[in-house]
Amino acid sequence: MPALRAYSAEDGGRHPLAAHAALTFVFNGSVLAFALLQRRARRELPERIPVGDLALMSVGTYKLSRLIAKDRITSFFRAPFTRYKGPSDRPSEVSEEPRGGGLRRAVGELVVCPYCLGQWVGTGFLLTYLREPRLARTTAAAFTIVVGSDLLQQGWVALDKRA
Repeated sequence: MPALRAYSAEDGGRHPLAAHAALTFVFNGSVLAFALLQRRARRELPERIPVGDLALMSVGTYKLSRLIAKDRITSFFRAPFTRYKGPSDRPSEVSEEPRGGGLRRAVGELVVCPYCLGQWVGTGFLLTYLREPRLARTTAAAFTIVVGSDLLQQGWVALDKRA
């Protein structure tokens, strides 16, 4: 497609725009399917979501997105789509880059970007919350506890370095 080729960088780099569009359709199609199932089941949407639940799911989304995108232990999941560059400057995290072309590259770009994954993870938390609020809260709470632990670990390391 000429319009897609014209988008490429002057250095000849190719962006997997068609694959990005496919991932966008998968994401939006999944949300639409969920909405249709909700409507079919005659489940009402809440008028509002309590601020505490929003905060809990926000912190849970932050941690789960970083865990998927950067954690050393989850590198097996990213490996088919990424190339290892080395350890990160953050504890227990690695630096990777997307590899390949087309859909493989697009998925690689998604799974190494915690900001990009945040939309997918946050939507997953919200959709779970709409069907099973206790499950969403419990899962988000587990990741929020890990964030608290991470902060305490970082604080301990900082204090230890001062001593």
